[in-house]
Amino acid sequence: MILGVPKEVKILETRVSITPAGVDALREAGHTVLVETNAGAASGFSDADYKAVGAEVLATAAEVWSRSEMVVKVKEPLPSEFGFFRKDLILFTYLHLAPLPELTDELLKAGVTAIAYETVTDARGQLPLLVPMSEVAGRLSVQVGASYLEKSKGGRGLLLGGVPGVLPAKVVIVGGGVVGINAAKMASGLGARVTILDRDPSRLRQLDDIFAGRIATLASNQYNLTEAVADADLVIGGVLIPGSNAPKLVTAEMVKKMREGSVIVDVAIDQGGCLETARPTSHTDPSYVVDGVVHYCVTNMPAAVPNTSTLALTNATLPYVLRLATFGTLALSDAHLREGLNTYAGKLTCKAVAESQNREYTEALSLLQ
Repeated sequence: MILGVPKEVKILETRVSITPAGVDALREAGHTVLVETNAGAASGFSDADYKAVGAEVLATAAEVWSRSEMVVKVKEPLPSEFGFFRKDLILFTYLHLAPLPELTDELLKAGVTAIAYETVTDARGQLPLLVPMSEVAGRLSVQVGASYLEKSKGGRGLLLGGVPGVLPAKVVIVGGGVVGINAAKMASGLGARVTILDRDPSRLRQLDDIFAGRIATLASNQYNLTEAVADADLVIGGVLIPGSNAPKLVTAEMVKKMREGSVIVDVAIDQGGCLETARPTSHTDPSYVVDGVVHYCVTNMPAAVPNTSTLALTNATLPYVLRLATFGTLALSDAHLREGLNTYAGKLTCKAVAESQNREYTEALSLLQ
């Protein structure tokens, strides 16, 4: 198969979808890889690195898209890329379609076989292609939050871990999944007072065992959430419903009760955000203030650390890329990979997206048989 790796076009999206090591593995398996010039430069991979492992480096995105049977990206396509869509194209990337009806329209209209990293599952029911970026974003959310607590960035002027004789900051993490546990590792490691809220008692028990009393756990309900958010210096939103819009758990009224100069980092913003006051931002204009509270809602947080993120992403995606490159759509006979199929032959095949956008849903298996 001919695979294409275009340069990302989202604002300051510095990751690249496949590393030179990934290209090498694909070439060894007999596939052709086309890479747009400078696609990997911001992640630390030069055109020469790709050429050295047998990739063909092309001058324009148009060449990469038009010649490729499968395009592998990092982030969802933007309007400037919609014109490259076509019926015989396989697209493999993060899509996060639930809050993006226009992109859904274009994929359906063109008949693209669009497979989303974030809805591929594994035998344990987990999301193996979302995990590495959730790990990065969870850890990064604490670094970002600590930075925005500084007075020069509009924060309360707090050092996250405090100093002897001065209490550390209070960090409240909404959601005890991959984002939450990684945020808790960073925040507790820096000495903050950390509370995680989750609605699953079993998950709270796991977290209590993992951290051995170094963090507090709370059942997530409106009363506990209201009290915890009001007392927080830093709130991190990490709630996920695969393929669907994130629930708005933290209300505008809760945000109003926070102290001036407190900080919110909504990692769930890719799926619409789990706070009523959250709206998507970019690395060029990352924050805004609502009711005195600083909000950071960048939709591609891991792009701030592209070398780490690109390596982690390729580690996870490469086995699936190899399978698709070798077997094409026949690879979708695997039920877990098929969970990632969001659009196929002009039909919407992800139930969560269909429900979020009030569209007709078609079971993928019925189209593939």
